[in-house]
Amino acid sequence: MKNKIIENVQIESIAAEGKCIARIDGQAVFVEGVAPQDIIDLKITRKKKSYLEGKAIKFHTYSSLRVDPFCEHFGLCGGCKWQHIGYEYQVAAKRQQVIDNFERIGKFDFPAVNSIIAADSIQYYRNKLEFTFNYKRWLSHEEIKSSEVINRNGLGFHIPKQFDKIIDIHNCYLQQDPSNDIRNKLRDFANANQLSFYNVTDFVGLLRNLVIRTSTTNQLMVIVQFGEKDGDGIRLVMDFMHKSFPQIDSLYYVVNLKKNETFHDQDLILYHGKSFIEEKIRDLVFKIGPKSFFQTNTEQTKKLYSKAMEMAKLKGNEIVYDLYTGTGTIANYIAKSAQKVIGIEEIKEAIDDASENAKTNSIENCTFIVGDIKGILNEDLFMEHGTPDVIITDPPRAGMHPEVVEGMIQANPNIIVYISCNPATQARDLIRFTEYYSIEEIQPFDMFPHTHHLENIVSLKRKN
Repeated sequence: MKNKIIENVQIESIAAEGKCIARIDGQAVFVEGVAPQDIIDLKITRKKKSYLEGKAIKFHTYSSLRVDPFCEHFGLCGGCKWQHIGYEYQVAAKRQQVIDNFERIGKFDFPAVNSIIAADSIQYYRNKLEFTFNYKRWLSHEEIKSSEVINRNGLGFHIPKQFDKIIDIHNCYLQQDPSNDIRNKLRDFANANQLSFYNVTDFVGLLRNLVIRTSTTNQLMVIVQFGEKDGDGIRLVMDFMHKSFPQIDSLYYVVNLKKNETFHDQDLILYHGKSFIEEKIRDLVFKIGPKSFFQTNTEQTKKLYSKAMEMAKLKGNEIVYDLYTGTGTIANYIAKSAQKVIGIEEIKEAIDDASENAKTNSIENCTFIVGDIKGILNEDLFMEHGTPDVIITDPPRAGMHPEVVEGMIQANPNIIVYISCNPATQARDLIRFTEYYSIEEIQPFDMFPHTHHLENIVSLKRKN
């Protein structure tokens, strides 16, 4: 089948990871860059045992579900792959993802999934973006054909599946002002001063990465990552940032000589301003440092936490365990409605932030513990801090280690509230839980419009 061209194929629906699905003689074909109800000719690009992959080479009929993409970078940038599909259909498709995963992986018959809680803002909803400097950006067809000398430096997002190429971003609709202005002026300043952009193949170049964090309290943090120890170049850039953008509340830089851009194990230098910015949820204030994790869609996070607390059914006398607590946002959010909250997280810096956030909000009934959850969720922990009445868990995309699942079952709480950014691994974990617990409610949230990503909360009640 590989390289075979199939004519007049109708696209059926949205599938996993932003692709759409069609069927040829009963076999699934996954296709990018199309919309449900499109009729296309496609070329098979890959053959797997249970499915095919293909690409559209001709469109016969465009779907009525299509809308005009609003971003000039759509089609190259991999950030908002569903821009060409109406938002109402997007949220319906995400709810269907939850249903499909629970039926196919969890083998749950006809799961009653609530209507998805859609985002009020489908543009400028992110509070954090990371941009990459690259000395050899992606060129358009017009630039390739041009006889002029082309400046290849770029600052933007990675081209999907190409680690060494980025698309130079001029206007991004994901983060509020002054995000675009900061990125564009820094790129122009670097080019004007002939500063080197990073070469990810040879691991050389001064300018490597730019992180911009905003908040609903109108505070701004910027982190510039450098790939070389060039004191004069670093001072030149940081002086420019400070003078050009006096509204930056927290200005950091980091020199990272590793072969990857992660800087959680690096020393960050505060160049100007305070060491954190603040975010507010309900009546709580959260300090966000340069290494802090915080949900990237603040407005939807408020709805998510409110629903999680509703599902926990707290009356004020419960012991609550918050697993994968991160910077303690959920733990602190529910603390005033519980007797005691135990937050557990393996990253020490996150636990430091969690404790600081509790102190900032005068919360005295939260205890935060650093450790690998699968190693410490046991009788010794329960003897010291009390057996949980409620467990709230919000693991990473990979879901929970089987030992964590078993530890939660042994803890025997009345209620489990399982928050997940991946309904596939969530459905897998729920198979074991439902031997002892019944599913009470399933509530998906759209945290990331125009992408296939979502959050899903499941409440579980212990069986008699």
